[in-house]
This record gives sequence, C-alpha cells and structure tokens, in this order.
Amino acid sequence: MTYCVGLYLREGIVLLSDTRTNAGVDNISVFSKMQVEEVPCERVLAMLSAGNLAITQAVWNRLQEGVRFDGARHTLRTVGNMFHAAQLVGQAVRDVFQADGAALQAQDVRFDISLMLGGQIAGEAPRLFLVYAAGNFIEATADTPFLQIGEHKYGKPILDRVVSFDTPVVDGVKLVMISMDSTLRSNLTVGMPVDLLVYRTDSFAVTLRKRITEDDAYFRLIREGWSAALRHAYLEMPRPDWVP
Repeated sequence: MTYCVGLYLREGIVLLSDTRTNAGVDNISVFSKMQVEEVPCERVLAMLSAGNLAITQAVWNRLQEGVRFDGARHTLRTVGNMFHAAQLVGQAVRDVFQADGAALQAQDVRFDISLMLGGQIAGEAPRLFLVYAAGNFIEATADTPFLQIGEHKYGKPILDRVVSFDTPVVDGVKLVMISMDSTLRSNLTVGMPVDLLVYRTDSFAVTLRKRITEDDAYFRLIREGWSAALRHAYLEMPRPDWVP
C-alpha cells in the first residue's frame, strides 16, 4: 500500500508520497510513486500513484508514449490545460483497463489504482485532481484544499483541523510531514523514504524536489517534536470532573 497527500494552497502546491511497495511480508521494495513533467516557463505537472505497481507503471508509460484524446495523440507535455491533463490521465487508466482488466480478473487481481495530478499550465491557475480507477476524477478547491490517496485515514485528522487554502507553503510542508509521520507510525505498509515536491504559483519550475530519509534532521525533528507536543497537550487537558 502507500500514502500520498497533496495540498492545494493559494501560494502553490505541496505533494508528498512514500516509496514502499508490498507484495507480502518478505517482498518489500522501494519505488518512487512521484513522476514529474516540467517544461520551463510553460508547465509543471506531477503525478502521484497508489495501488497495483504494475498498473500504475503501465499508466505512466502510456502517458509518456501518448494517449488518444480529443481526436489526437497527447502527452502531459502537450495538453492545453490542467482539466484536459486530468482527462488524459483518466483515459490512460481506461486504456490500461481495456488491455489488462480481463487478464487481471482471471487471476483474481483487482484493478487497483488511484492517482493524484497537480501542477500548472501557462494561462491558468494551479490545479490539483484525484483520478479514480474508472478514469473519472475530482478536483481540490479552496474549501477542500487537500487530497489523499492510499492509506489516508491516519494522516487525515491533522489536515482536517489545520489546513486551509491560505496556509503558507512552508507551513504546508510541515503539515504533510506530520501527516506522513502519523501514517508511518500506524501502518506498516507505508514506509520511508518519502518524496517531497513543492511548486509555487506562476513559477513554472519545480521549487523544491527532495527525497527524505530516516536520518533527515528535519524529519527527526518533526517526529520527535510532534510526539512531545501531543503528550504535552494531553497532559494539559483538564481531567473530567464527573469521574470519581
């Protein structure tokens, strides 16, 4: 399994994904689940993936080769806007299902995939989408400024309580790290290292792309500091006066 989270903020987009793949307790590997297309001064698009690794890799390869859409063959480097980019990813998912779905079903393998696509193409504002296994998708908004795929439940509470569209990008990095640490502590199918991408609005270049390992000083600070802060907050809460 995996955990990927994306923040849609006024200042830009923050994306974080783990790298663990799990085909059984004795078959654990590291694969990046973040793919990036960048055309300087024109577009930056990043795709995060969760689900069956063979399926997600097949979708990305089709996107690299080109997918038939709107009467022509397009890649993420040629589509005209972010909505069309999300449609292109959805079509690539459907194409892979058409090619492999029956064979997977014959082997009792679910067509398990979910994708997050975020970025900006010149001429419009940044956008962030979540694409489902059917190829349909939803979009993050100022009212709902984050999306998650994979093992999302452990990292969701902090985002529900704190994240808003006006959260600064720097604070967004801190929050996705806390969200990931909460997931790492509670689910063994999610693992280090993690991949971080920051994109600032209208920059049309990746602001920051970083692989964070267990020995990263800031990650250790987040892990230890957040645990200490939770313990302190718990101890500071008043005791219930109705308990004898």
